[in-house]
Amino acid sequence: MQPSALPRPDVAPRPARWQQLWRESIRDPQALLQHLQLDPAALGVSDQALQQFALRVPEGFVARMRRGDPSDPLLRQVLPVNEEMRQVAGFSFDAVGDGLARKATGVIQKYRGRALLVATGSCAINCRYCFRRHFDYGSENAAKGAWQEAVAAIAADPDIDEVILSGGDPLSLATHKLVELTDALRRIPHVRRLRIHTRLPIVLPERVDGELLTWLRSLPWPLAIVVHANHANEFDANVDAAVAALRGTGAQLLNQAVLLRGVNDSVQALQDLSERSFAAGVLPYYLHQLDRVEGVAHFEVDDEQARALVAGLTARLSGYLVPKLVRELPGDPSKRAL
Repeated sequence: MQPSALPRPDVAPRPARWQQLWRESIRDPQALLQHLQLDPAALGVSDQALQQFALRVPEGFVARMRRGDPSDPLLRQVLPVNEEMRQVAGFSFDAVGDGLARKATGVIQKYRGRALLVATGSCAINCRYCFRRHFDYGSENAAKGAWQEAVAAIAADPDIDEVILSGGDPLSLATHKLVELTDALRRIPHVRRLRIHTRLPIVLPERVDGELLTWLRSLPWPLAIVVHANHANEFDANVDAAVAALRGTGAQLLNQAVLLRGVNDSVQALQDLSERSFAAGVLPYYLHQLDRVEGVAHFEVDDEQARALVAGLTARLSGYLVPKLVRELPGDPSKRAL
């Protein structure tokens, strides 16, 4: 008799490569800055900010940072600094009104026809400007109870024809959990489109593996995958390969960026981002004005400057390469064009 090829039940399955790389992410600012040959004191690294919102950054993303450059635009997005602890009027814990738009556990509905699922609180990277850095993921997580409450809320509303997977980052979930969710959504006849908002193909491109691609190809709906890159330097050959694989599933790929002081607040930086993302097969979509969540005021670019930057970008690029400048405000029926 041939020995069984099945794993022994008492042996845990080995994590996928992307999961192992995620577990090896850098979480210590000192280690990060030592790797980049930078002085923590000179950069104003804050233990208080670190305790409030942890550092997490994959080593592959760190490899795209410039050594010895304290103004590196990728480093600025992840490094906890003293400026985060400054209290600024007009900045709050829930800047975009997620709490007011709660429809069920982990389900947010702000706009007609669309429901957003907070699929998980996990991300492969903690961006310092994150608008959900204070969000209560422990209680507001659509994956609770095998998705039952979230799916029931969508099934009960025939006006919802698009489901948006968000978080956290939905692709930080194991693929079998995503299959579990979409198998449940398949049984809802009025769901006609699926959208996935994710940063993982950019910061941890190894996540785009065979199992994930098989799942994406199996989906019965038109699919949009909205990735999130803020600077051209976030793209490299590994990201290009991941994006190409995602496009091969038939998904429409879009990029949304956040306008961030010290990261992409110049016409040249925005032009480079649009051209580099399009070269990779990702169409520029939104350029978000900063969501005014507490701790991120040092990243803010005022509306007048933002409009001037987009005007400069429009003068240089074809229209399809110019993202729409928008702001999200609680109670609005859609993103507000600026």
